[in-house]
Amino acid sequence: MRGVKKRLWLLGGALCAFVASAQAEDVKRGGTAVIHMNTEQGVLNPALRASTGVYQITGKFMEPLIDKSYDGYVGVLATDWSSSADGKAITFKLRPGVKWHDGAAFTCDDVAYSAMNLWKKLLNYSSTLQANLDAVDCPDPTTAVFRYSSPMPLDLLVAAMPDLGHPVPKHLYDGTDILKNPYNQKPVGTGPFKFQKYERGQYIIAERNADYWRGKQYPYLDRIIWRFIPDKAAAAAAFEAGEIHESGFNGISMEDMQRLGKDPRFDMGPKGFENNVAQSTVEFNLRNPILADIRVRKAIYHALDTDFALKTIMRGYGKKGTGPVPSAGGINYTADVTTYPFDPDKARALLDEAGYKPDANGIRFKLRHRPAPWGEYTQLWAEYYAQALKKIGIAVELVTNDAPGFLNGVYRDHNFDTASGWHQFRADPAVSTTVWLRSGAPVGTAWSNQFGYKSAEMDRLIDDAAAELDTSKRAGLYHQIQKLAMTDLPVIFAIEHPFLGITSKKLKNHHNTPRWDSSSWYDLWLDK
Repeated sequence: MRGVKKRLWLLGGALCAFVASAQAEDVKRGGTAVIHMNTEQGVLNPALRASTGVYQITGKFMEPLIDKSYDGYVGVLATDWSSSADGKAITFKLRPGVKWHDGAAFTCDDVAYSAMNLWKKLLNYSSTLQANLDAVDCPDPTTAVFRYSSPMPLDLLVAAMPDLGHPVPKHLYDGTDILKNPYNQKPVGTGPFKFQKYERGQYIIAERNADYWRGKQYPYLDRIIWRFIPDKAAAAAAFEAGEIHESGFNGISMEDMQRLGKDPRFDMGPKGFENNVAQSTVEFNLRNPILADIRVRKAIYHALDTDFALKTIMRGYGKKGTGPVPSAGGINYTADVTTYPFDPDKARALLDEAGYKPDANGIRFKLRHRPAPWGEYTQLWAEYYAQALKKIGIAVELVTNDAPGFLNGVYRDHNFDTASGWHQFRADPAVSTTVWLRSGAPVGTAWSNQFGYKSAEMDRLIDDAAAELDTSKRAGLYHQIQKLAMTDLPVIFAIEHPFLGITSKKLKNHHNTPRWDSSSWYDLWLDK
């Protein structure tokens, strides 16, 4: 390739360990790991739905080009990556000899098809990231050249790959209706485990892939079972009884998490979730003329006592949010933004100024609020939100749904006034953050700007940052984005917090990467 070659990371050695394997202990092969899931997923394809709930399961079947370890980015289906000097051509060298679970060879054709037909067109988050992707050339079966109409920073694309870089098998998708393809429910991948069975409302079973490319010794486990238990108390009881080995992403109540974390049989904490910092949000539907008034949105922010929420809901795990990029964002984060401290009197004054006086019952207006069903945090945050707004004269009706109902109600049908859930920050703002703010996302794209918010200045800043090759200049653009987001307030990023998991110590090599629940678990083993 012409130009200057930019190498970010080289996978050293013969399949150098993605993470440390079992160290002092002798690995025990076989056994079944049983994992708790809070909610079912309508889609089991990470090339269509970027979601931790999807990755938790499908990350064992379908692998990305690049993943992340505690030492940096490491190749999985790609072994090497480089960029042209102008940033318009990025080349991935693909791992030879890899096969799909049905025996077909994994090649550049699969990557090119996935990038152009799923990552660019259909995958939430990725559709914005890959908007300027014109083509993927395949000079040979193990070389994929991504060609862009505008510069694509190599470090940005690499940072996106763990979440937004899962290829699908072209031979099973080409010529089909991608969204209705049956393999979205029974995934075929290259990973250490093969999809076996999905019993709706109960469980998913994965079996060991005996032909896994890392070698016959992997994976160590015979199978994984994910059990769907929406009742957090029941899940905690099953975990305590030894029926479940792990519950991630705050799957059980904080009270039970802290109680069980004191039990010497279990490990509890945020380790293994560092790549998925979350923010509790309030999302506004600006099509509602009441919420289109910035004074109303400011009033709602001033009504929220985030210190109280941190103490009572988050149990001290977290800090106040200061915009769309959390403090874990490194150089891309700035605290130099407008803030809205808890001040109910100011909130009431702003609502009075906007012309919304309380009636005889003290009610100024009513809002329909949809809380995401992602766990205890989102439900309690929604309940607190309703209580806080009642104190300034806003009546809130909570409209609860399962995961598909929430996603469709907010991001497809726009049938909400306000909503709350999680924004997950993934390594770089262009991966999963700016899509919350840029206009033009296709209707139905989950976790994107479906709020009726359109700002030419915001769109320009986002586009400029996505094409800026200089890291420090790109950080400066991200700072401007944060300042504008905190001025316009299309979304309140109220609290940033880590995810927590609880794990039986019978599982070995657990939480040994910064996105462990989403990774392949090829080196996980069970001390039976």
